[in-house]
Amino acid sequence: MYIIMLGAPGAGKGTQADILSQEMNLPHIASGDLFRQALEKRTDVGLLAKSHMDKGELVPDEITIKMILERIDQPDCASGCLFDGFPRTLQQAKALDKALKEQGRTIDKAIYIEVPDEELVKRLSGRWLCRTCQTPYHITNSPPKTPGKCDRCGGELYQRSDDREETVKERLNVFLAQTVPILDYYEKQGKLIRVNGNLEMQGVARQIISALTASMSH
Repeated sequence: MYIIMLGAPGAGKGTQADILSQEMNLPHIASGDLFRQALEKRTDVGLLAKSHMDKGELVPDEITIKMILERIDQPDCASGCLFDGFPRTLQQAKALDKALKEQGRTIDKAIYIEVPDEELVKRLSGRWLCRTCQTPYHITNSPPKTPGKCDRCGGELYQRSDDREETVKERLNVFLAQTVPILDYYEKQGKLIRVNGNLEMQGVARQIISALTASMSH
């Protein structure tokens, strides 16, 4: 099975992709990792991507897709994989379908982890880091014992600029604008599975696995 994981920043799609990857014995392909690996190995595609990143440009879709196709050509992906962080736009979704079709493959399911906006803002903007040792904290989920101080080294806690509430809201708006067309695209193909991401981690995982199992037995 070729499965796409979709979800806003903070929805927990990386965590769920990890759980699912183990449960279903499928490789977890995160686009960010692919870029890092391609850069480390200095592959042709990696160097092409780097030339755009060095200029502060977005890596063009065809380069990203080429990188993904190279990855899924490897033997561990013969029976499928999980895509995480890709496709990000409708153009990428269409280009991925076209490229897979040429290889006689197809996306089986797209899983969308739905979490209410206010919960996403709370999850993302609650994150603080220690200036000294970089230990992460979360104001509601894992707060420090002393407000503003690191339990480990006593360092000062600070918030990264992209974790501030107004930046988080902006990131979510961008995500939604890009993602709604992708959801419609997979929905029309009858491939979209929506799950409630506002539960604890295992609860979300169980929902995903039972939805996939049900869809496979049809």
